[in-house]
Amino acid sequence: MDRLHVATLNIRNLADRWAERQGLIYADMAALQPDLLGLQEAVYVLQQDRLIGAAGEGTYSAMRGWAGRPEYGNSLLIRRPLTGEDYERVDLGLGRSAHRVRVELPGGASVVMAVTHFHHPQDAESERARDEQATTLLEWLAGSPAADATILVGDFNATPREPAHARIVAAGFRSSFLEANGQEPEYTWPSGLQAEAMDTDGDPGCLDYIWVRGEVRVVDCRLAWDRPAVDDPTLYPTDHLGLAAHLEIGR
Repeated sequence: MDRLHVATLNIRNLADRWAERQGLIYADMAALQPDLLGLQEAVYVLQQDRLIGAAGEGTYSAMRGWAGRPEYGNSLLIRRPLTGEDYERVDLGLGRSAHRVRVELPGGASVVMAVTHFHHPQDAESERARDEQATTLLEWLAGSPAADATILVGDFNATPREPAHARIVAAGFRSSFLEANGQEPEYTWPSGLQAEAMDTDGDPGCLDYIWVRGEVRVVDCRLAWDRPAVDDPTLYPTDHLGLAAHLEIGR
């Protein structure tokens, strides 16, 4: 059985005091050092994902899946000696996408790892749009290469009451945080970050998930990148809280 450390974080591109908060992201990354990390809202031309991967002792490769425009989107950081194969990207509409890779683990098990970011406005029309994106995503994942488990991470912008959430659960996915703790976090957005042009669209809620399906056991799952600067309680790593989980893959 293989043990795997997985995390996800929406880094909020360059907005909301990036120059001040990026050091908090790097510091927590250096401490966390996950095997697989899904990032959302990465600006590729500024190498944000690679800078995050350079924080700490691990060596990471970055596999990107643009969304909306070629220089921006999701990224998957893979800690060596792990490598990703069978890369594929899918367009989800409304400037959103997902991408996946298959990862062989040292003990002989394998996973398909996917990262995504759903449409964000908090209204009835957007809920329907997220449900459509979930449908497209799940149909696409059904064609993934064979693996012992599928891990799906990201900012889904969908609370547990939404149709998109229910659709993912109906497809056999389990929330790592719920499975480990008996309930979802009260919120993963907003984090507490205060900035002049910060996003205030919607009520606080649980929007970020590490979903698992297949031969996988959740050992633990917790919030990550969830602490403010020691000298400024309004400065957080980003406007979302991240998640990190230890998983056991295989029988």
